[in-house]
Amino acid sequence: MLKIAFHPSYEHPLKKGHRFPMEKYDLLPKQLMHEGTCTDENFFEPEKAKDEDVLRVHTLEYLDKLKTLSLSKSEIRVTGFSLSQELVNRELIITQGTIDASLFALEFGIAMNIAGGTHHSYSTHGEAFCLLNDQAIAAKYLLHYEYVSKILIVDLDVHQGNGTAEIFKSNRNVFTFSMHGEENYPFNKEDSDLDIGLPNNTGDNEYLSILYNTLPNLISQEKPDFIYYLSGVDILQTDKLGKLNCSLDGCKKRDEFVLNLCRTHKIPIMCSMGGGYSPDIKVIIEAHANTFRIAAELIE
Repeated sequence: MLKIAFHPSYEHPLKKGHRFPMEKYDLLPKQLMHEGTCTDENFFEPEKAKDEDVLRVHTLEYLDKLKTLSLSKSEIRVTGFSLSQELVNRELIITQGTIDASLFALEFGIAMNIAGGTHHSYSTHGEAFCLLNDQAIAAKYLLHYEYVSKILIVDLDVHQGNGTAEIFKSNRNVFTFSMHGEENYPFNKEDSDLDIGLPNNTGDNEYLSILYNTLPNLISQEKPDFIYYLSGVDILQTDKLGKLNCSLDGCKKRDEFVLNLCRTHKIPIMCSMGGGYSPDIKVIIEAHANTFRIAAELIE
């Protein structure tokens, strides 16, 4: 069964007048239910992540500042958010959703989080709409409890996963792969284990060719027993923050390739949604919904 983390708090903290498209978190599960891709049984509501799990990735000083709302003005500014208890709770719930979905992925092969993919969060601070690094925390959780021994993080959001790269820079149990827009944020990039920077206006054919030639070799080389997939849809030509030139069909083919490859190799995969900033919310929902449709078909 396809299990999907979703909580009402995913949408609410910033939905009024903020440029971050928070409404997608409410609309996406509704669309999946309306079209019959999912039922109530597919969704679960996570609780808040425990401090002990968060602290395997983030420093105690940073977590304390978050929970006591005592970040400095400059620290708050770089996150892009207005800090509030509601927002911190939301981040903790999203993080637990990724932990829980990881366990479901071990059981069923694939699992999803409607939110997450907060790859700009470093061990010591947040950046760019990312306060806690959900996939990093979940990866450390699986390794700590010895559910797995080698993890591959496949980050295909248009922005480099700089926080994730920093967190795992000296960890041989986690291989970080980021394929992103070379001239996009972050402008001072960290070193992932493998970075592929794409030029502006890269389209479907070039994008998919690079992915097709890279990911199978990585799996053969690293032999992961678990994969985290950050399936941002900000690679679309319509995305106002993206700078690439991929179509909806190209984005769908990307997801089909990644999920089918994991299925073929019998590697559990957990997907966090990541970014998507097209002006038309219907385009964002359609692109994200494709990821869930593919997963639902594979897991039947």
